[in-house]
Amino acid sequence: MKRKLKVIVGLVAGLAVVAVIAAGALIRAESHGRTYSDVTRIPHRRVGVLLGCSRRLSNGRTNLFFSYRVAAAATLFQAGKIDFIIVSGDNHVSGYDEPTDMKQALVAAGVPAGRIYCDFAGFRTLDSIARAKAVFGQTSITVVSQEFHNQRAIYLARHEGIDAVGFNAREVTSVRGVRTTLREQFARVKAVLDVCLLGTRPKFLGPRIEIGDAIQPAGGG
Repeated sequence: MKRKLKVIVGLVAGLAVVAVIAAGALIRAESHGRTYSDVTRIPHRRVGVLLGCSRRLSNGRTNLFFSYRVAAAATLFQAGKIDFIIVSGDNHVSGYDEPTDMKQALVAAGVPAGRIYCDFAGFRTLDSIARAKAVFGQTSITVVSQEFHNQRAIYLARHEGIDAVGFNAREVTSVRGVRTTLREQFARVKAVLDVCLLGTRPKFLGPRIEIGDAIQPAGGG
């Protein structure tokens, strides 16, 4: 019985390893050549989607993933590479509001509040990407996050019929950053399953929100 259990555990572990490798390879292939770290080289998109995370860690310290993503989005805007920003994140419990935190940080970094739109139902990356099209009407976007996250977001975007590129925020090299990178491997498996097998859709959609009809693009006349 113990031997049989060991064989089963070994098979499951082997399948998990194969799934991680295959999902990673697929996502890297589909996002190849579509992420940028140099603001001068990234193409212009009217709308950027800043993917959310908590502003502070459980110990009260600043979350560097948050700080670096906000800085990257502000850099894009100030360089005229995006005209509007959707801040998409989690707001499912009282007192936790990623989109508002991101908007406030962007305004503090010099981005006009009128150029920022909050998506309060970006509970996961799939929701943020699908809602960018279904709710905000965008078929061409720049995703802003760390590179590993951008790759997965671009994979999801392409399967939503969205022409997406990614602007890479600075990486986090602390122990927390390593842990997040490890979790990403399993998030990629889930993303492939969502697209190829489960057909997962956003938890919420909602009425259409028009972006910037009455506002001139950044740098416009």
